[in-house]
Amino acid sequence: MKQIKLLAVLMALVLVCTSATKQKTTTIFVIGDSTAANKDLSKGKTERGWAMMLQACFDSTYIRVDNHAVNGRSSKSFIDEGRWDKVLSLIKPGDYVIIQFGHNDEKPQAARHTDPGSTFDYNLAKYVRETRERGGIPVLMNPVVRRNFLVKAPENDDDEKLRTQTFKDGAKMVEGDSLIDTHGLYRVAPRDVAQRMNCYFVDANQITHDLEQGLGTEASKKLHMWYLPGEEPTEPQGKQDNTHYNIYGATVVANLLADALCDEIPVLKSYRIPAGTH
Repeated sequence: MKQIKLLAVLMALVLVCTSATKQKTTTIFVIGDSTAANKDLSKGKTERGWAMMLQACFDSTYIRVDNHAVNGRSSKSFIDEGRWDKVLSLIKPGDYVIIQFGHNDEKPQAARHTDPGSTFDYNLAKYVRETRERGGIPVLMNPVVRRNFLVKAPENDDDEKLRTQTFKDGAKMVEGDSLIDTHGLYRVAPRDVAQRMNCYFVDANQITHDLEQGLGTEASKKLHMWYLPGEEPTEPQGKQDNTHYNIYGATVVANLLADALCDEIPVLKSYRIPAGTH
């Protein structure tokens, strides 16, 4: 009889501990495009989305990062493909949802295109409103910069095409010393929506602008899938991709955005793991 009682007590303790752990764990969902998305890691591939590295910025005992960002998606196509409905079904009260679009909303294809001040803002507001309806906490981010030191950016109707290009396919124009914006009002709209809806906002565009500009024309290449022929074994023909990050770049950007997130939401600072300690 004593053994049965002891077993019952132990089982109750296990249930209590399990319940406590579940209650303490908060999920940070990420929705967005290829700059944040999970990537194919087979055959030693080095492309990374910054949100792939975000978990390493937080204590996984209390914070779980669930990255739903997908290559090539816009604020429109992410909804139309049912991806947002899936995230909505997972949100628990107290969870966070980082919302970051813009790169593909700029593109001309009807399935992806939105307009800032109009359909882009509407979609962002929908994400914020529906996150709150589930008890979640929305965080708007504007798009990270492209590494564009060209006075006139090359025509770019699809960032996804950059993955099939080699070094020789890259832009031949001379670069200057100043980073030039490619997002226009798509970097402004998320801040405007955040202000109107009293929502948390992280200026990822300014943060990454300062990073790239601070590194300068040459050193900023080290953040991206930018390799000379023979420099990277997985890209033997080289690559000039100024949009997507490599392992180093995604890690640097994730840590900068994690710091900004903690500044915007101080309660998260308790779970922040400093860069270089993991």
